[in-house]
Amino acid sequence: MEVFGMSKDSKRGSDSEQSSLGDRFEDNSEKALFGARWLLAPFYFGLTAAIALLLLKFLQQFYKFARNIFVSDVRTVQLGIFGLLDLTLLANLMLIMIFAGYENFVSKIGAAEGSEDKPQWMGKVDYSGLKIKLIGSLVAISVIELLQDFVNLDHSEITSGIRWRIFLHLTFVASGVFFALMDYLVSKRKQVDASVKYEDLKLYS
Repeated sequence: MEVFGMSKDSKRGSDSEQSSLGDRFEDNSEKALFGARWLLAPFYFGLTAAIALLLLKFLQQFYKFARNIFVSDVRTVQLGIFGLLDLTLLANLMLIMIFAGYENFVSKIGAAEGSEDKPQWMGKVDYSGLKIKLIGSLVAISVIELLQDFVNLDHSEITSGIRWRIFLHLTFVASGVFFALMDYLVSKRKQVDASVKYEDLKLYS
């Protein structure tokens, strides 16, 4: 009986040891997967460097624009301003992607906490809001491209390139409306679920 009891205790000890090993393996695996989010950080640092390169292009274009401002006609000035706006909107889009993407997928930006210069939308843009801002920025950039085409049109026939830009612009607009409608339906569904839970609590209380 004692031998049987010892074997039974040893079996229990072996099972508990295997369970402990399994728990440690699971815990370490989950820590590794959770830490894998930092692999995304270099992407956002790369986008930050791309903004710096975009700034150089902006300064180059601004220099060309300002150098010929007194000898340029109105249409050329309009094209120059549209080009600067295009680069500015692109930089804004990249900055939104960096801040919102980093905070949603990597980590909170602690350096911005308590700062009076912190953008109002920072920390409040979830993945759904990020999609809407992305589409909105693409629509704005597309509008600038179309305005440039309109200024350059010079009463000539509309080319296939302009038709494609119009098609892409309408696609961006439709996508934005679709995403906004989906977010509205999801928010309404959450409100309905919350009201149902509240009514259930009142019923059983």
